[in-house]
Amino acid sequence: MKRLINTLILIAMAATAGAVVPVGYYSSIDGKRGQELKNAVHELLKRHTVLTYGSLWYYFPSTDSHPDNPSQVWDMYSDIARYYHGSSSVSGMNREHSFPKSWWGGTQVDAYTDINHLYPSDADANMAKNNYPLGEVSSAWFDNGVTRVGTPVAGQGGGCSNVFEPDDRYKGDFARTYFYMATCYQDYNWRYTYMVSNTSWLTLNQWSIDLLLKWSRQDPVSDKEVARNDAVYNVQNNRNPFIDNPLLAEYIWGNRYGEAFSVEVGGDIPDGDPILITPNPETVIEMGEVALGKEISMTVYVKGQNIKEGLSLRLYRDDAAMFSLSVTSIPLTAANSADGYPLVITYKPTSLGTHKCRLIIYDGGLTGSYGADLSAQCLPVPSLGTLTALEPADVEGTSYTARWNPALEQVDYYIVNRTIYDDGNNIVAYEQFTTDETSYQFDDLNLGQTHTYTVQSYRLGYTSVPSNVITIAASGINGVEADRPIAFITAPGGVLVKSSEPHFNVDIFNAGGQHVKHIDVVNNDDFIYLPQGIYIMRSANSRKPVKLVIR
Repeated sequence: MKRLINTLILIAMAATAGAVVPVGYYSSIDGKRGQELKNAVHELLKRHTVLTYGSLWYYFPSTDSHPDNPSQVWDMYSDIARYYHGSSSVSGMNREHSFPKSWWGGTQVDAYTDINHLYPSDADANMAKNNYPLGEVSSAWFDNGVTRVGTPVAGQGGGCSNVFEPDDRYKGDFARTYFYMATCYQDYNWRYTYMVSNTSWLTLNQWSIDLLLKWSRQDPVSDKEVARNDAVYNVQNNRNPFIDNPLLAEYIWGNRYGEAFSVEVGGDIPDGDPILITPNPETVIEMGEVALGKEISMTVYVKGQNIKEGLSLRLYRDDAAMFSLSVTSIPLTAANSADGYPLVITYKPTSLGTHKCRLIIYDGGLTGSYGADLSAQCLPVPSLGTLTALEPADVEGTSYTARWNPALEQVDYYIVNRTIYDDGNNIVAYEQFTTDETSYQFDDLNLGQTHTYTVQSYRLGYTSVPSNVITIAASGINGVEADRPIAFITAPGGVLVKSSEPHFNVDIFNAGGQHVKHIDVVNNDDFIYLPQGIYIMRSANSRKPVKLVIR
């Protein structure tokens, strides 16, 4: 009875704090300080269920639904009302890495699908935000009333010419998301260091620490964040501790640095009683969608405290035959370890439809059994057409944007296959990148290299055949003749077109002969945006190249 009463008291305390935090979840970080505290939080967070990129729209309706209408997307990047339709993508929206994926330079890592920093985002705002750091905007060139992008105020930006400033009501949300990322993935080697550092255990640069602490203090934890944190935990089996324990950031980066941290919620287990910390009894392990003939697997970390003997596991009820476990028992030492035991659950359906069962965890001295519901959906094999890759755009110095026509059918995402050759035509690297959009920007075209790319679509474990091959290499413009004139007036940020008639198929090249921009048609008084540099332009009407100098 004493055990039951004490447990109920702790659960009530967690409920009062607003979050459903399992008892014992944060016991490993209690009493620690400074770098030791941050390292302990890192160890707590890094082992979690890794989702697939294609499954994210499957989870967003549970993590990012608007309270006024459960089918409406809660978009922190715009106030445009858009709605979920089952588990399919939402038109006009992207799966946005709020902490830019280019900062660590890879896709095949846990951070790429960590839903703690992935949000549904208005596509236009996402494109404007690009991979810019957070910051306060002094002069905006994009402002939709929620997202502002532009020149940073003095002392911010980390050397980047633009920053992304969210609406005041979401600034604390983004700050606590960045605290999470800078801790969970503190062992990454950062490619871009606008806000992060490869030389300090703090991970964040000082200017970004100042900004994020300011935003976190000004915009306290909201009901939205609490509800999302609980929903993410039920999917991914880890939590954002900077939401559950709002003062934690102050102990690592702020005005309580050096003090011993005391856990506010999910504290110690009373009287040394055995308890299962993860998976949470409320967990519904949504394994997502897969096509008939394929299988998917997820790793769930089974973590206990004060477990007395080995744990037993089994599946039962409903469609248990569609699922399997990597083990049916977990040894005592593994059950009590700080890392937890990586239990692999596999779903291999033999028929179409939604399939469910329940995972039961028992023995170990536990009172009764613990469990989690499993759910997955099997869909017909998709039919994927071949994509058409297009010539790159926005070629500038070492950067270019790969492009392609959109798929005609529903897809989970696109895959860009890129090969890099040296000047001897030897392969230097072969890489794959994934994206929601019909373009992907690269910034590493080095002198003497040739890049090629093809694209494929991906859906439910299947990929389309590769597209046509596009080659990017510096080349001059030869054999052009004058036909019909076109003139330009240079202005800050580009040129104003002056012509007596429309010009079609306008192509702009930089001084190195690389294709920068294609425009189907330009008319008199159209403005063409171009960064500072020297360019050559030609059109179908006027084959004589025109030199443009943008200062």
